[in-house]
Amino acid sequence: MVVERVLLAEPRGFCAGVEKAIKALAWMVEVFEPPVYCYHEIVHNRHVVDRFRSQGVVFVDDVDEVPAGAPLMLSAHGSAPEVVAAARSRGRVVVDAVCPLVTKVHHELKVRAGKGYAVLYVGHAGHEEAVGTMAVAPDAVHLVESVPDVDALTEPGPDQPVALLAQTTLSHDEWAEIVDRARERFPQLWMPNRSDLCFATTNRQAALRALAGRADAVVVIGSENSSNTVALTKVARAFGCPRVVLVNDADDLPDDLEGTVGVTAGASAPESLVRAVVERLAPAAGVEAAPVTREEEYFPPPPELRDLLRALEAAVGFLTLAPAPSGAGALGEDRSTSAATVLDRLAG
Repeated sequence: MVVERVLLAEPRGFCAGVEKAIKALAWMVEVFEPPVYCYHEIVHNRHVVDRFRSQGVVFVDDVDEVPAGAPLMLSAHGSAPEVVAAARSRGRVVVDAVCPLVTKVHHELKVRAGKGYAVLYVGHAGHEEAVGTMAVAPDAVHLVESVPDVDALTEPGPDQPVALLAQTTLSHDEWAEIVDRARERFPQLWMPNRSDLCFATTNRQAALRALAGRADAVVVIGSENSSNTVALTKVARAFGCPRVVLVNDADDLPDDLEGTVGVTAGASAPESLVRAVVERLAPAAGVEAAPVTREEEYFPPPPELRDLLRALEAAVGFLTLAPAPSGAGALGEDRSTSAATVLDRLAG
């Protein structure tokens, strides 16, 4: 492997929603004796999931597997209303780490369905976010994965209003062509004023588009079950990169990469994996950063976790007769502490 230069996409890796979810689960691990349970993978990345497994986190696909009274986290991808209700039963301590952008789509679906709309939901069948969202109003929603799916719809009827919503992690290109066809077929189509597509997903795709045409190959770091990561591979191909490689980590890199190599990472991939990939590529002419925007978004811990941590701080203060000062402790440190730092602590 003779790599001349690495073009490093910015932004890349963890988004605000993933930061929130990882830090929240880490606090659960610190507060409770193992096992701590998590409904589905907290995020779609093998390394992150394995790191938490090593700390005693048990990932389940059915909340009925979680014992009564046990601590349980719901994943960042969002959960069906009936799953949330079942999770909160039997005295479990539940923290919902759903991304606020997914919550926005849930709300839009609930409101439009309540107003009698037929809702076309653009998403990937079986993806956890899509499953959880469509369960909000199953009788009103129609899954659309492609332009032919729009053409094949036998509902809604001519007099029923139609709305179009999206899975947050779609690529802009696959979303755009479906929007165009849906507008042709349903001229009065309702769409939210602010796009459902995740700003972080869109930013990572824009950063990759900016460098894809300059690269002999692009390495996308992330897991195959990560929708936004797979979308990055499609973007790189669409914008002229002759070779695109999806890897979990540096060990998956092929030995025949050469020339200029672009590197990016899906929104669930830790920066430590990026560093290891760049080190393995060992570019002779070094690394060139390719920034397109700066992200400063921050999502605070889930409200259930904030309440729990405040209660613990108050209890410790009472027992020691020294009340914790306002804003101190875990909550005061959350914004300035990155999820990457938290994962490194877990590894230690």
